[in-house]
Amino acid sequence: MVSLFILFVGSTGMAQEIKIGVAGPMAFIQGQHHWVGAEYAAEEINAKGGVLVGGKRLPIKLIKIDTNEILNVPDAASAVERAITRDKVDFLIGGFRTEAVFAMQDVAMDYKKIFMGCGAAHPELCARVAKDYNKYKYWFRVTPINSMFLAKVDFILLGMVGKFIGMELGIPKPKVAIFAEKAVWADPIVAAAKENIPKMGMEIAGEWRPSATATDVTAELSAINASGSHIIFTTISGPLGIPYAKKWGELKIPAASVGINVEAQKKGFWEATGGLGNYDMTINTYARVEITPMTIPFYDRFVAKVGEFPTYNAGTNDAIRILANAIERAGTLDADKLVTELEKTDFYGAAGRIVFTKDHDVTWGPNFVTAVGTQWQDGKLMCVWPLDWEGITYKGAVKYKIPPWVVEKWKKK
Repeated sequence: MVSLFILFVGSTGMAQEIKIGVAGPMAFIQGQHHWVGAEYAAEEINAKGGVLVGGKRLPIKLIKIDTNEILNVPDAASAVERAITRDKVDFLIGGFRTEAVFAMQDVAMDYKKIFMGCGAAHPELCARVAKDYNKYKYWFRVTPINSMFLAKVDFILLGMVGKFIGMELGIPKPKVAIFAEKAVWADPIVAAAKENIPKMGMEIAGEWRPSATATDVTAELSAINASGSHIIFTTISGPLGIPYAKKWGELKIPAASVGINVEAQKKGFWEATGGLGNYDMTINTYARVEITPMTIPFYDRFVAKVGEFPTYNAGTNDAIRILANAIERAGTLDADKLVTELEKTDFYGAAGRIVFTKDHDVTWGPNFVTAVGTQWQDGKLMCVWPLDWEGITYKGAVKYKIPPWVVEKWKKK
């Protein structure tokens, strides 16, 4: 009886720390920024004594989970299951490649572990919550906005560039090349692009879908050049972004580059492309502008710590703070009770105001999370959108610039 009593007491409410598994491809910037963002939040929370749980403060302990999902998708689910069964993590944050996150999500749900997504964009990850709430309610997406909203912002940015091309170069109906890595998450954006580009008064020049790990895209860019495209609409989340931008600048392809290029979100992009990525424009989560009062302090401390700009994967910072707040409100680590509190989230984070939808997706729009548009301008990553959009201009935003070789090629004399 004594041993049973000890076992019972030892298994309930006796946590000495909160273990959070940070899951991502740790050999790549996406996983590295998962880790640094999480570390930043955990260190700050722990410096204040930890998370208050039922009258007791518990420190956060981070567990690094290398999912290897960029190179081998099946590794991810196995890594997450090991973290749950061997390392005894209480919560999970991170994830990157959608194909891997579906499997990771299923593992987490089987173990009833709250999993705060910080990398995979596919709408179905949250649609699962609506379809089977009891199973998938432990999943919440913090970043990025889902691929349909990414596409919406993409089209806003594309439309903005198209307007510049029209006004400054005298081209009323620009030709657009769709350039997207061959990955599941990109499919909805490509489908939406095919449908919407003609409706936007532009013409589709063609579609190119190289491997997400391709190291040479000379053939694709040469074909785009031959197509007479004025704009390249990019959808790239992984390492492909470097050889793409480098070759684009090297060949001086006379088409403005705009869309998603996660590699162009990082400080090392300039050096990695030898400056050839100048004028590449990408949707981004962060820029050194005042999205909320949290943004610039986080941005500056992140850069000071690792010498890099934060990519959207660093949204693990907001995820941990949201989770910690929910734990303190609930007064427990019980997953079911925490789901209720997480659903009430209204948090001003570094990326914007985070409120979850009924299917546990991050809300997009004015006064919520908008994302930003950033462009490399002579060695500096500048915010060029929102700039007077829906009444919003983030303090510090500047005007977009068409690459000079594009101007030289196409400007009507």
